[in-house]
Amino acid sequence: MKYKVLPHTDIKVSEICLGTMTFGKQNTEAEGHQQLSYAIDRGINFIDTAELYPVPAEAETYGETEKIIGSWIKKNNNRSSFILASKIAGPGSYTKHIRSSGFSKNALEEALNNSLNRLQTDYIDLYQLHWPERQTNTFGVRGYSHNFNEKWKDNISEILHHLSEFIKSGKVRHIGLSNENPWGVMRFLEESKENLPRMITIQNPYSLLNRQFEVGNAEISIRENIGLLAYSPLACGVLTGKYIEGNDKKNSRLNLFKRFVRYSSRQSTLATKKYLELAKDYNISLTQMAIAFVNQQPFVTSNIIGATTIEQLKENIDSVNKNLSSKILNEINAIHAEIPNPST
Repeated sequence: MKYKVLPHTDIKVSEICLGTMTFGKQNTEAEGHQQLSYAIDRGINFIDTAELYPVPAEAETYGETEKIIGSWIKKNNNRSSFILASKIAGPGSYTKHIRSSGFSKNALEEALNNSLNRLQTDYIDLYQLHWPERQTNTFGVRGYSHNFNEKWKDNISEILHHLSEFIKSGKVRHIGLSNENPWGVMRFLEESKENLPRMITIQNPYSLLNRQFEVGNAEISIRENIGLLAYSPLACGVLTGKYIEGNDKKNSRLNLFKRFVRYSSRQSTLATKKYLELAKDYNISLTQMAIAFVNQQPFVTSNIIGATTIEQLKENIDSVNKNLSSKILNEINAIHAEIPNPST
């Protein structure tokens, strides 16, 4: 395994982070425990979760993923051996079964304490804001269209003050953002200059089919040293090539959950076919080419991979040893130039 330092800390995290959003829906507790132990044995020391998980988010399964991780921690008594990240769910229709109070002081306290209880730990290494409070373009929407009737008022300083109390109490070590846009990233960084805690990471989607992060956030990431924790590097399994080649199973993600269509457009499918052909030309799997591409980006601190089987997890982890040459990267960029960001 290879490791990088979390920005503005002395904490080393594995370049591959284990994502857990399938635990409690696609994966049982036993399967989740198996994945966690296998990942640790392979050198992964970074685990990401959220109160929202598993996904698709539903009231019936709310918090199940954290509970599975918590029972694994209790069973193995190994909390100090890895870095744990979690998130508070932001407001919106997708999270209305959780709460509607956004990132108020009470909401933050409730979310954090409940996560700590489910995870059976006294602290979270990286606590992230999962979606902005304000109305902005999120995935599936490329352009920004302002709502002049929006009632949100800038409360970023207030949020940082509340998070500061968590850090002082020892319940949280560091803080980060998730699904955030350049304006929000810079607002949080500017407010942190007023003797407030600094956001050290941003967890956004990034893959061969969605390189939107490069448009504005990548420059911020490098110049301000706020690392990308890239999620969906395989675009919900599309970038394994299994849907194109007919190797998908009935229990694969897109077959189970028909509403996940963001990576299934005509243009996304066309781009995926081209990437698949390119991978075959270089005698590597599309899976490893796609993950290795993300691993090699200078703004990426860790690449969050998810799997439903140990076989998938092994292939994903093995990608850390793949180094894409400048020649294959140029060919990847040529496909991207032809079909840029077919999924947002």
